[in-house]
Amino acid sequence: MRPGNDLTQYEAAVRKRTLVSALIIFALIPATMLFGVVVLDQNLYMIISLLVVIYTLIPFFMVYERRKPKAREIVLIAMMAALTTVIHIFFHVTVPIQAGTAMVIISGIALGPEAGFLVGALARLVCNFYIGQGPWTPWQMFCWGLLGFLAGLAFNRVDPATLKKREKPLMEISAGGFRSLLAPVICLLVAAAAAWVSWLIWPGKDASILGWRLYAFGAAGLLAGVLLQRRRLPADSLTMAVFTFFVTFIIYGGIMNICAMVNASMMPGADPVSFATLRILYVAGVPYDAVHAATAAAFIFLFGSLFVQKLERIRIKYGIYR
Repeated sequence: MRPGNDLTQYEAAVRKRTLVSALIIFALIPATMLFGVVVLDQNLYMIISLLVVIYTLIPFFMVYERRKPKAREIVLIAMMAALTTVIHIFFHVTVPIQAGTAMVIISGIALGPEAGFLVGALARLVCNFYIGQGPWTPWQMFCWGLLGFLAGLAFNRVDPATLKKREKPLMEISAGGFRSLLAPVICLLVAAAAAWVSWLIWPGKDASILGWRLYAFGAAGLLAGVLLQRRRLPADSLTMAVFTFFVTFIIYGGIMNICAMVNASMMPGADPVSFATLRILYVAGVPYDAVHAATAAAFIFLFGSLFVQKLERIRIKYGIYR
């Protein structure tokens, strides 16, 4: 088969996996979590957790629909999940730095969106065996996996046809890379302006835009920026740190605030699920989400380039491209 046709088949397979992954992540997993909340007992959260893991395996193993998987490829995913778990637990009991969140994003950048989601979901499940399992586990698995998926979707992955020919270092911060970062930042600024305008027109019971508007409009702006610069963001320290801060604050924080409301509503005598309760949680959660995002961004700024470079060298050495 000619190289051009082979590359076209490779690109078509990548698009197919990405589409299947998006359907699973944004439709099937949320529907399963909703089923668990509405139908199943709160103590059956491990069933939902295991279903999330099974769902994440589907797009990952679509890589091998035309060939047998290599042991080295499976080992790399397992190694990153284990490394993420160990680093997260270490910092959890020593210094309050959210290094596990940063490691999931690094996995998505270096290994792709499907592997990033799988690493995030598996690592969070294993972490909670040591930190504490509960009804929040499927939510945390989904959030970490989603961060890895978005990172793999946003950042530039190396073309396997030119991987060994690169002369410039991967992490070099250039003017072109800074310009690539501008588009997502502009999308976030436009989203923040839209949130402020909506508050001016319809403030409701909100004292400021700090709250649900910040998360809702921020999520829209972030997703628009990711789609606009899909696989174009350079994997340099500054870009990875900025991306980590916004995606952690908006996506992880926004979803886990909903988790807190849902789980609290199941307690005896607690307030039911309502927009008023969610509004309070979003306002109260801003400081924690900001610290979470800032510490993850600091970790990835200091060590992200090193991890991505090492993972790329492993991919080159062992031919882990597809």
